[in-house]
Parts: sequence; structure tokens; C-alpha cells
Amino acid sequence: MSPTPRPRPFAQIDVFSQEPYLGNPVAVVLNGTDLGDEAMARFARWTNLSETTFVLPPTDPDADYRLRIWTPDRELPFAGHPTLGSAHAWLTAGNTPRSRDVIVQECAAGLVRIRPTDDGALTFEAPPTGRTGELDPELLTRVTAALGLRDEQVVAHQWVDNGPGWAALLVAGADDVLAIDPDLPALDGAKIGVVGPYPPGSPHQFEVRAFVGGSGGYEDPVTGSLNASLAQWLLRTNRAPANYIARQGTRMGRNGLVTVTSNGDRVFVGGHCTACIDGTVLL
Repeated sequence: MSPTPRPRPFAQIDVFSQEPYLGNPVAVVLNGTDLGDEAMARFARWTNLSETTFVLPPTDPDADYRLRIWTPDRELPFAGHPTLGSAHAWLTAGNTPRSRDVIVQECAAGLVRIRPTDDGALTFEAPPTGRTGELDPELLTRVTAALGLRDEQVVAHQWVDNGPGWAALLVAGADDVLAIDPDLPALDGAKIGVVGPYPPGSPHQFEVRAFVGGSGGYEDPVTGSLNASLAQWLLRTNRAPANYIARQGTRMGRNGLVTVTSNGDRVFVGGHCTACIDGTVLL
């Protein structure tokens, strides 16, 4: 049974942009204590954002808080921009991490460590991918056709699933990424990231787009989880420098900037967060 609705602190954070309303928003309920699954799912459907999160007391003694992450359809074990946006909201609400240099988030995927940077951004350490390897030929053919790409435009392809279910295509260049006009129903439930490099000397290394297929499909403006697993793949195959900036959301009128840094096998993904709504919600 859901509790009697009461005011709970709430924030809506724009992630991966220093300019309000040019990144990817996440709704954050900063006290999800005593809310059941149905109450969380109902509110996530109502916000109709790609993700809505609920901050809870941790169950792991090493964590600062526990986070549950919901889409309008289901709960996710991990997602990138909700991780950063929720950490920003948690800090802005006056909370202090146990360690001065790291915030430890507990979620269904495990513990995620989030670190502030000198310029005010936040970064998270990319979790391991649970599924890798090339796409099977039938899926590759279907995805390529749905995106309007020719076979020769696809340089490489890979499963890059770290929880949400991403698969990825590497294409020849950023212009190829930006030219895509997807047939989202034809993707039929697939979650596809497309990445292409900018020419040398450009301010950004890659252009990224993320598509969730189906009759209710959509393009995600800026995607932390996808950029994390893309970075792991591209770095592992020597297709990216150790540190770079990816741009995402361009075709949607956004200006999402995702920073990637690496240290050996460890990959960190980050960006700036901006609070756009701050108040309470009755739940």
C-alpha cells in the first residue's frame, strides 16, 4: 500500500550542459523512503522523462545513498545521466559524502563512484559492460536499414550493454551520424547508439546519437550510460584517445557535452549539471 501523499523535496536537473535546457533532464525525488514500486512507476510515467530517480537511505555501509532509476516503462539497474543529476541534486540539498573526494551511489548495478572535478562538473566511473561482441547479422541488417545507413557506412558494430541494453554502430564520420533520420518503429525495441568521429582539430572528438526503437520510440538527448560503454569499446580497440569530448543532442537542438577520461582500464564519464526546478512534490 502506498503511503498518504506528503511533500517530498524534488529537483529537475539538466545534465551534460552548463546552459539550462540544453542537456538531458532527470526528475529527482530526494526522499523516496516508504514509496512502493507502483508509486514510483506511476510518478515516472507521469513525469514522462527518460528517467526519474528516487533517493533512499543506503543498505550498503560503503554507500552515501541508494538510487532507484525508473523510465516510464520499467526500472533500470543503472543509467548515466540520472546518476550525475541525482548526485548534483543530493549535494545541492546540503548533503555531505562520507569521503571528501567521492560520492558513492548504491544502485541495482552495484556501487558507482562519482567524483567532482575542479571546474564544477561531476564524473562517474563507467561500470563494466555485461554484454559485448558483434551484433548478429540479422539484427545488424535490421538496424542498419532502420537508420537509413548503407552497409559501407558502418565501420564496426558491438554490443555495449552496461544495463540499459545498448548496442552500437561506429560510422565513418560525425556528418553520417547527424544525417540519420531513423525509422524508430522499424528498430522494434532495439536500443542503438551511433558514434562517428569529427575531423582532426575539431573541438569535439565524436558525435553521438541514441535511439530507442518501437512504436513509442524516441531519441535520447544525451546519454551517460551509452557514452560510458562506447568509450570502453573505442578505447579498447584503439579508436579513441585517452581523453576526449563527445557531443550529443545536436539534431534535437541540444548541446550536450560528455567528457571521457581514462586511466588504464578505468574509464570516467562526466559533465556539468544545472538545476532547473527546485521545490517539493506530493507523493
